[in-house]
Amino acid sequence: MNSRLTRTLASVTFALAVLCGLAFIGTGVTHMLDDGAVCVQTDFWRNASLADDLPIGKGVKASSSATRLCQDSPSAGQRAADLGGELPWLLFGSLALLLFSRLLKAVQMQGPFTDAVAQRLSVLGWFITLGTPLAGLVVGWSQSWLVGSMAPVAGSGPTVSGPLVLVLAGLAAVIMGKIMREGVRMREDLEGTI
Repeated sequence: MNSRLTRTLASVTFALAVLCGLAFIGTGVTHMLDDGAVCVQTDFWRNASLADDLPIGKGVKASSSATRLCQDSPSAGQRAADLGGELPWLLFGSLALLLFSRLLKAVQMQGPFTDAVAQRLSVLGWFITLGTPLAGLVVGWSQSWLVGSMAPVAGSGPTVSGPLVLVLAGLAAVIMGKIMREGVRMREDLEGTI
């Protein structure tokens, strides 16, 4: 199935994977060399009352929804936790796009209903299924630890951040890969009997 759309999508996804990889490297290098403040946003104080001198109407209550904390001279651990809040999703995106590009390349070279395509679809599905909560856990825990290092009253602990709905897409890809693999086996059996 060497169509123009498949070739274009394979090239575009590979280019996006490279761009995400370069963003991953660039973000890591610039953050480690930067000596500026490290900031994190928390909703620990959500629904907390604000000061009484705000210009609001009579009978209106003001509460905060998010608090932004910044450390002017961060420690190495705080800088690393700040990186842990950004880098995992860039790495995850880069690798997922690279796997998708390889899947499209296999479709382009061998056709859509082959064992190689079914295996690559399953690998992509498992990567998304397991990588999404792992990246979310690293990001959530990094941000939680960073908040706890700046405001000890907030504490820190394992939290998961990010779009966990991607796990469903990953599981769907795993199931479709298994269905395709069975279809390939059935076709090979039919070709062997005829």
